[in-house]
Amino acid sequence: MVQKFLIIQTAFIGDVVLATSLIEKLHQHYPSAQIDFLLRKGNENLLHNNPWLEKIIIWDKKKNKLLNLFKILIKIRKEKYDKVINVQRFAATGFLTAFSGSKETIGFDKNPFSFLFNKKIKHSVVDGTHEIERNLALIKNFTDDKIIKPKLYPSEADFESVEPYKQNAYITVSPASVWFTKQYPLSKWINFIDKIPSQVIIYLCGGPADTGMCEHIISSAKHATIFNLSGKLSFLQCAALMKDAVMNYVNDSAPMHFTSAMNAPVAAVFCSTIPAFGFGPLSDKKFIIELHEPLDCRPCGLHGYKTCPRGHFHCALNIEDEQLMEALGV
Repeated sequence: MVQKFLIIQTAFIGDVVLATSLIEKLHQHYPSAQIDFLLRKGNENLLHNNPWLEKIIIWDKKKNKLLNLFKILIKIRKEKYDKVINVQRFAATGFLTAFSGSKETIGFDKNPFSFLFNKKIKHSVVDGTHEIERNLALIKNFTDDKIIKPKLYPSEADFESVEPYKQNAYITVSPASVWFTKQYPLSKWINFIDKIPSQVIIYLCGGPADTGMCEHIISSAKHATIFNLSGKLSFLQCAALMKDAVMNYVNDSAPMHFTSAMNAPVAAVFCSTIPAFGFGPLSDKKFIIELHEPLDCRPCGLHGYKTCPRGHFHCALNIEDEQLMEALGV
């Protein structure tokens, strides 16, 4: 009889990317199994073309959130999953897991509904364990303890759509972040960009909301070959572009996880957060860029803030341009 698995991760873009390690591991051990994935509306394009997924279940969290939650519960219960694997630690997904009707429910001990799970795994962000290791621990007892990286699957059309941008050596810069204290300051990005050799093309990447920021960088920078692709590429097209870049410059944010999923070269700038939280890059060629000297206020939080709590933002402003240039090898 075919095994049926459901993975639940309704958080943000990067969290979904990291959770694809679970898809890879489950398929590796159960190649004929049905693997489904529940995520929030807006992130579904990340999993397009994934050859190991049967169904993508979408939760619209912005409109009729609770009504949609109960509709999803009904859908989940009809599927009669063998195992529901909840990667999140929040009550809503815990509720779905606990009442899924699955033969086995698995999640982290920090979930408010974990007392109803068949199996709960300890979750810690202070021991240096990477997020994919924490996630894979949920299924270790019926797979194995080997680490497997996240993976995205841009289509042939995705690669063809970005091929015109790959005619010469290029780098990508993804300057934005949802959180201010995770975002390398615009003035610092501009200073760095102006030091890049003129023959290297620069593509600025991001979502539609980042267009204004990228236009500001272009209007302020002196570099001659810099182009704004924010809002012009899908998630998977962006990942396809990153794959062949000389280097991809990112914050501690979703584009960093795109590089991990494509094994693309990456230079990740960490401002208020630290790699020890477990969200660092996983590419074979990776550089961590952060303040050399310790600050008594860093890290100031797991997810970052809208402003620097101390008002000085030294964790970002005191990073030197040369640190970013070293990753480029010039």
